[in-house]
Amino acid sequence: MVYYALYWWADLDNLTNLQPRYGCDDPTYPYYFKLRCENCGEVSAKATCVSLGEVVDLPNGRSTANLVQKCKLCGRDASIVMIPGQGTPLTIEQTQKGDRTCLMVFDCRGCEPIDFAFGNGWKAESLEGTSFDIDCSEGEFADYDEKGECPVGLGKLRSEFRVVKKQESRGKTKYV
Repeated sequence: MVYYALYWWADLDNLTNLQPRYGCDDPTYPYYFKLRCENCGEVSAKATCVSLGEVVDLPNGRSTANLVQKCKLCGRDASIVMIPGQGTPLTIEQTQKGDRTCLMVFDCRGCEPIDFAFGNGWKAESLEGTSFDIDCSEGEFADYDEKGECPVGLGKLRSEFRVVKKQESRGKTKYV
C-alpha cells in the first residue's frame, strides 16, 4: 500500500478557509483524477470519481474501499481507500507564505492518482465573514464582498499528489 496526500494551493485575495462545501471530509464531494496502473503504467483515459460517501466491497470480500477499478490494459484490480481527518482548509495566511495544505489522503493499492481536477462545490469566506459558494473548475474566482466593500477572488489554483508515510504518536495518526 502507498499513501498519497493531495496537496493544493492558490492565490487568495480577501478570501480565507477555502474548502469543499461541507468541509474537507465532505462525504459527498467528488474527487476527480486520473489513475496510473502500477503494474503496466497505463493512464486512465477519463477522470475517475471517488468520494468518502461511496463504499464498495473488495473482491476478497474481507474489507471495503471507496473505489475498486480494473486496469483496461492489463486487467489488474486497483483500489483506493480515502483517509478522512487529514485535510485542512486553505487560509489566506498560508497563501501569503506560499504554503500548501493537505486536502485528503488516499491509501492506493495497484494504482497511483495523478492530475486532480478541481470542480464545483467549494466554499470560502471573506476576511469580513461573508460566505461564498465557489466553482473552482476554471481555477479562478472573482466576486465582490458587499459587507467588506472589497473585491474577493482566487487564482492560480494548483494541486499535486505526494507519497506520504503513516506515523503514529501518542495515539494519533499523521501522514507526513
